[in-house]
Amino acid sequence: MGAIKVESGKVVVLSYVLKDEGGEIIDEATAADPFPYLHGAENIVPGLEAALTGKLVGDKFEAVVSPREGFGERIGEPQIVPRSAFPEGMPIEVGMQFIASDGESEMPVWIVGQEGDELLVDNNHPLAGVTLHFAGTILAIRDALQEELSHGHPHGVDGLNTHDH
Repeated sequence: MGAIKVESGKVVVLSYVLKDEGGEIIDEATAADPFPYLHGAENIVPGLEAALTGKLVGDKFEAVVSPREGFGERIGEPQIVPRSAFPEGMPIEVGMQFIASDGESEMPVWIVGQEGDELLVDNNHPLAGVTLHFAGTILAIRDALQEELSHGHPHGVDGLNTHDH
């Protein structure tokens, strides 16, 4: 039996550093606090998933992911929304993500600015339009548990973490 490879239905555990074009660190996961994801379940951006497919435990990887294969190109401009459009008393800070609904569909939006009672809301992911530079190591690969497959994400590094539905 050969070594387990990164493929759909596997939980892959990574350490990585993610930088932008200017070399600024955007995110990282260390070996002590790694990042598990379910391969083939759209848990990570398509460009990184493609770069990891077929890799083995211990493999190091580098991937440069274009916006098209990452968080998409920026579309449209942020919109001004009155504070009254959000529930009263709800704390709101720049950087927060909400799900906006028009009654028919839902879409994630981010608060990108605030001036008085006006909020600047953007429907672009904060990393839309950014070329992503990943570098890391495959720490572990395991078969996903049936529950993880049905939920579409891993339940921690070992599959033992639980959550409410």
